[in-house]
Parts: sequence; C-alpha cells; structure tokens
Amino acid sequence: MTGPGISTDADGTAIFERHRRRLFGLAYRMLGSVGDAEDAVQDTYLRWHRTDRSLIQTPEAWLVTACTRLCIDRLRAAKLERETYPGTWLPEPLVELEVSLPNAEDAHEMADDLSMAMLMVMERLTPAERAAYLLREAFDYDYPQIAVALKKSEAACRQLVSRAQKHLKDARPRFEADQAAARDLAKKFAAATRAGDASLFAGLLAEDAMLWSDGGGKASAAINVIHGPDKIARFFVGIAGKMPAGIRRVVAVINGQPGWILFDGDRPYLALAMDIVGESLRNVFIVRNPDKLARLSVYAPQAR
Repeated sequence: MTGPGISTDADGTAIFERHRRRLFGLAYRMLGSVGDAEDAVQDTYLRWHRTDRSLIQTPEAWLVTACTRLCIDRLRAAKLERETYPGTWLPEPLVELEVSLPNAEDAHEMADDLSMAMLMVMERLTPAERAAYLLREAFDYDYPQIAVALKKSEAACRQLVSRAQKHLKDARPRFEADQAAARDLAKKFAAATRAGDASLFAGLLAEDAMLWSDGGGKASAAINVIHGPDKIARFFVGIAGKMPAGIRRVVAVINGQPGWILFDGDRPYLALAMDIVGESLRNVFIVRNPDKLARLSVYAPQAR
C-alpha cells in the first residue's frame, strides 16, 4: 500500500526512464564504449532503486551525479587497460542509419563532443577533468552542481574545467554543420574507395589529414596513425584488394559524422567515420576490432 508522498517502484522506473537517454549520453562521452556506458546506466538504475527516493529533491541531479561518479571509477580502470591496448584505441562506434540534421531537442546528442575526433582528444584528460568539462560544456551544469557531482569545491571544479579547456583548445576539432556538403564529400570518398584511385583519394584529404585504425589485436589494422594525404591514399588502395569478395556497404551516421559500415555477409567487417572540415577530410577513423563491431550486426542489409 502506498500513500501521499510515497513513491512506488513503478514511479521510480518512470522517472529513471525519462532521464535514461541523457545518462547514456554522458556515460558514452565519458567512456567511449557503448557496452560500458550501458553498464554504467544500469548500475545507476540499481542504485536509484536501492535509495530512499523520498529524500531526493531533484531526481535528475541525483541520477547525473551517481552516473558521473560511476563513470569516473570505470574510466580510471579503462585508462590502465588502454595503456597496453594493441595498436591505436578508438571509441566504440555509435551508429544511426538516417542522415539528417538534428532538431533542437536532439542537438546536444549530435554535438562535436560526440565525434570520434573529439572523443580521442578527450582521452588526454584525467577522469575528473573529463567529467567536469562534459558536465559544464555538454550538459550546461553550473559549478555548484558540478561540485556536488564530483565531491569537490567549486573552485576546484573551475580549475578542472579550465585545465580541460586549455588541453582541448588547439586540438579541438572544428565542427561543420553543413550536412549536405559532408554527405557529398562522403559519396566522393566512397567512389574513390571503389575505384581504388590514389590520386582521387589524395585530392579529397586535407594536407594535415590523419587516418586512425583500430584492430584491437584481433583484426588487421595500421598499428600507428597514418599522416598525410598521399600515405593515406596508398593505405586505402592497399587494403582495397584485401577485402572479402561481395563486401556490402551500409551508409550510416557514426558518432554524428558521415560514414559507413562494411559487411562480409551478416558480419560487420569495419566501420568508418569521416571528420569533415570545409571541403576536405581532416580525419578518417576505421574500427575493425570485432568486439567493437558486434552490436552493428543488426544493421546488416538482410536484418533491416
């Protein structure tokens, strides 16, 4: 039996579900892994249901605080693992199939802090810096709220955000909102891939272009970042002839950027995201680690 002011499990679940998307967005930006983000959100859910919610005045603030603290602990452990990661580590791709401009409600979900390029830059930050920066810049929290979430003083949180901004100032990717131009360039890049034309490849890439490739020691990939349009073009021409026969391409939005998923039968072969600035490709990200591609099997042509 329940009375006035007493919340039921159903009430608690309904409240939590209203904030689930925001919690996942925070957790993914913190951890760079869909699976780890889902686990952090689930752990937040369990803590929420073990808590006396009659004492909680602002559910969203409580949930974001709990999720942030869980993510900081997870990220500290993940950073140790990434120090011994074979080759280049990239975030697990976050995929949508429809290419469209975000509406006002979803704009923050497509922000540049979600891109592969920005997530890679944020790897330079400490877990506390990353959390403070995201709460301030991506979720518009004020410093008193950040102080509660991180169990630090407001002054300390201001310092964390300031340090993060300095780390990211020069390396922060420039976000391009012209989705039509980005799609056009992505199509040209796909055509160059099919043609295996090195000169055509090179002409689409910025002079300071970089290619990042993550095989996780389980699939072939470039061990180091490849710099410059000519080297990147030669890399693509080289791998074009090594792909399985009958490979199929699905156009996708990957971390808010144009890209595609290649399938060998029903199995995801790779995911590719393009960081486009103006009329050139600044960064190309290729994920081949099968552990990071497993969730993408639902996008295989037969499964759609």
